[in-house]
Amino acid sequence: MPSDDDDVTRRNDVAVTGAGPVRRQVAAGLRELGAVDQAIYSAVASTPTPSLDEPLRRLSNTANNSRLWLAIAAGLAVAGGRAGRRAAVRGTLAIGITSALVNLQVKSLWIRPRPDRAGAGIPEQRDVRMPASTSFPSGHAASGFAFASAIGRDQPGLGLALRFLAAAVAYSRVHTGVHYPGDVVVGALIGASTGQAVAGLVDRLPSVRIPSPSSPAEAV
Repeated sequence: MPSDDDDVTRRNDVAVTGAGPVRRQVAAGLRELGAVDQAIYSAVASTPTPSLDEPLRRLSNTANNSRLWLAIAAGLAVAGGRAGRRAAVRGTLAIGITSALVNLQVKSLWIRPRPDRAGAGIPEQRDVRMPASTSFPSGHAASGFAFASAIGRDQPGLGLALRFLAAAVAYSRVHTGVHYPGDVVVGALIGASTGQAVAGLVDRLPSVRIPSPSSPAEAV
């Protein structure tokens, strides 16, 4: 049975009928990438991983609404001193801007339906809530990599560790069946670049003294 993605591909093919050779070649390339994307999704869905299913399901849910990253930012702000508080501000801003960019702009440019999780045979042990938004790109991947990139601006060791965690969250969205692999790859690229841009912008702002928890707050 044709999938929703197949319907989108056919509509795109119709749109480029009669177009120049370059546009037809681009359309063919996108169609082939979509086929690879679906093949990888199907392979993940059909591979038994009983020891991974529950941890990845929990990780995916923990990252809903960026709760995981905001909790880490709060920990940095409390225990990381002035550098930690500045990093927390960077990371939180990166999440907010990236989420707005992905959800309000990018998702409207390419309307990709969510995967057919039931048709792919995703095990019930992996079940998470299927979001109502479109599939492309992954907001979870974008937010995670935006946060990690912003934090890594002046804390490269922590930034590297957070990138591994963001990659695990991104994969968990494929593992639980709510995203295609291409969704999380593009989301990660958007998040990483946006996080770097936000961190650079914050660095160019006038330095603001952030009072430590042990000293009285000062007007700034």
